[in-house]
Amino acid sequence: MGRHRRPAAPAKGPTREARRRLTAGLAGASALVATVLALTVDPAAPPAPDRAPATAPEPQAAP
Repeated sequence: MGRHRRPAAPAKGPTREARRRLTAGLAGASALVATVLALTVDPAAPPAPDRAPATAPEPQAAP
């Protein structure tokens, strides 16, 4: 009579492949959000109210 073995228990929790898919999905979503923010946020925002506007110094008059 052959030996009977206990059936292999299913893996508890996420498998390596599932973790890889989750990591890749989160990285892709993060890149997409960063791209959308970079395209939609106005880079020419006015300076903060407590700072003087950045302007070129006025030329000095010759004596």
